[in-house]
Amino acid sequence: MNSVESFRYLQREVTEWRRYLHENPELDYRLQNTARFVTDKLGSFGINHIETGIAETGIVALIHGKGGMGSTIGLRADMDALPIIEASNKSWSSRIPGHMHACGHDGHTAMLLGAAKYLAATRNFRGSVALIFQPAEEVELPSGALRMVQEGIMDRFNISRVFGMHIQPGLEVGKFGICHGPIMGSQDDFDIVIKGKGGHAAEPHQGIDPVVIAAQIILGLQTLVSRRTDPLESLVISVTKLNAAQAYNIIPGQVEISGTVRTLSSGLQDFAEREILAGAQGIARAFGADVDFKYLRSVPATFNHPEETNLAVTAARNLVGSASVNESVRISMGAEDFAYMLEARSGAYILLGNGPTANCHNPAFDFNDDALPYGIGYWANLVETVLAV
Repeated sequence: MNSVESFRYLQREVTEWRRYLHENPELDYRLQNTARFVTDKLGSFGINHIETGIAETGIVALIHGKGGMGSTIGLRADMDALPIIEASNKSWSSRIPGHMHACGHDGHTAMLLGAAKYLAATRNFRGSVALIFQPAEEVELPSGALRMVQEGIMDRFNISRVFGMHIQPGLEVGKFGICHGPIMGSQDDFDIVIKGKGGHAAEPHQGIDPVVIAAQIILGLQTLVSRRTDPLESLVISVTKLNAAQAYNIIPGQVEISGTVRTLSSGLQDFAEREILAGAQGIARAFGADVDFKYLRSVPATFNHPEETNLAVTAARNLVGSASVNESVRISMGAEDFAYMLEARSGAYILLGNGPTANCHNPAFDFNDDALPYGIGYWANLVETVLAV
């Protein structure tokens, strides 16, 4: 198994790819330039089996090992950027106003390309590797991972296991974090429309004020976490949007509340969907109003499978040593659509240190290019571990 020093020769070239992608971010499924760049690089490595147009701009490329027949494992990188105005002040900052690689997907794509170049040259494994370049991780439904799964990539490419990786600000460069079981939460989103009776703000007794009702509902929702949920279980309910009147002297006819629910348990998803509606209806009707309610299950929890997690830990340890691999990393309640691939096949998701940088989704964020050899080396070691000759 290789240490990280075996992959440093790729850093300069892969840094150029990463910065090109950072300068040219594209959103959701509209990744025509990014997909063309990835496809051209894969072809230049001598990879002949490249399929494009999956989930619009997704790509799957196969590298066959030289060790005879074996299984196929999938390695996934997301490619899309975010609708953010960049404030990193780097010389390679985004050239596209309002578009930015603020979540490291430029680095994810570049690292998988670097691993592809290494694996295509060495082929020191038995079986095949499916390189999955995914669009639209940052969208709601249908996300890119869900669409690629629905379009049959697991069966079409005979993928038996699937692995993902994400950069982690705050974790030292050269270190990895992973855990068994859930590593990231599910994401559900809800909308509540409170239907009251509008009127003049000077005569509130003539109407049914949905603003006051909205305030009661927002406060009431917090008791679902603090008083209705086992404190040893994880549930987050956050109201994030509130839309009411646009003038000082108007009581609106309706108010819109929107928010998100995060948990690690499908049972708590059921509980939240049922009780948010019941609580909102009860409060609204007590004031003589009513509600319309929508609840969208956007992304399931990201769940690491036991055997594949052990394989990921082994690959990372062989690269950087046991002391640099935390296999009991703190669970995040953020969501990740790679969860859909982990529902379709067993696999594992690992975090790679980005150093003391701004957080993801922050306008000042930038991928740390010193992390590139570690991501490339992890992918290479993982393939040679799972598909050992």
